[in-house]
Amino acid sequence: MEIKKIHLGSVTLPNNVAMAPMAGHTCYPFRMLCQEMGAGVCFTEMVSANALKYQDRANRRLLLTTKDERIRAAQLLGDDPRIMERAACGELLADFDMIDINMGCPVPNVFKSGQGSALLADLPRAEAIIRACKRSGKIVTVKFRIGIRKDEPVAAEFALMCEQAGADLLSVHGRSRSMMYNGPPCYEQIQLAKAAVSIPVLANGGISSVEDADRMLEETGADGVMIGRYALEDPYIFARLTGRTVEKSRYTLLKEQTALALQYYDEPFVMAYIRNLSAYLMKKQKGTKRYKQKIYQCGSLEELDRLLQAAFGEETVQ
Repeated sequence: MEIKKIHLGSVTLPNNVAMAPMAGHTCYPFRMLCQEMGAGVCFTEMVSANALKYQDRANRRLLLTTKDERIRAAQLLGDDPRIMERAACGELLADFDMIDINMGCPVPNVFKSGQGSALLADLPRAEAIIRACKRSGKIVTVKFRIGIRKDEPVAAEFALMCEQAGADLLSVHGRSRSMMYNGPPCYEQIQLAKAAVSIPVLANGGISSVEDADRMLEETGADGVMIGRYALEDPYIFARLTGRTVEKSRYTLLKEQTALALQYYDEPFVMAYIRNLSAYLMKKQKGTKRYKQKIYQCGSLEELDRLLQAAFGEETVQ
């Protein structure tokens, strides 16, 4: 794929390959891993704007960032423009360059609360939320799906509303809410969204190879791609897409991720994070299935490291 910079006001993305926000996964260490692999921008897990008023430990952990993160981008979830504006302008997001508004989450509890993909059916409220977040003075992006139902797409109409409300960039997941994470992306709907606006559009959904990315850009005319769940099992995808050479085995990545996570999180969190990440990485490594159960049963980081060394230690570098 053609690699190019994307200019968004005061922020310039070094390339057009982004890492998607993923609840429960895109903590600070994982974002730094994807940045190292070549991702031009990496988003935090979705953070509830309503919950930010409590400024508790959980929210601070979700929004942990440092100056080593090249571009700091947080994703906000909410349905009240006033609360979204307060969060966007608040202390916890002060260090962030970009705010991404979640208008695509399909999970039932989010949808039923009128947030995430439910906003696809409420354009006036969605528009008010974007305008409210723009008052923060930050770059504002919107991630959304093509519609609630596959047979009732709204991608073009929604994209145009986002641009008119002041959004600087759009990320379009080429599936409807009813499709969840299954089935091929609807290229035509992403193309219609791209054709409706003049701001940059990233295409998301079903990309697990350079060939997939090439097809996505050819079919949609999008300005770049966003990689989601596949990056958990193969973070090297960012290196392949951006033409980088990364000579590190999965075991080395896990060792480095453990060390980085221990600088900022307590041991129980690090254990849970490394277990989860290693389980995903095992999907791409032959002969590691027998280690999965043991990984979730081990009781210390030292024991976990021994298991990971046994599972990945003989792997050649990527």
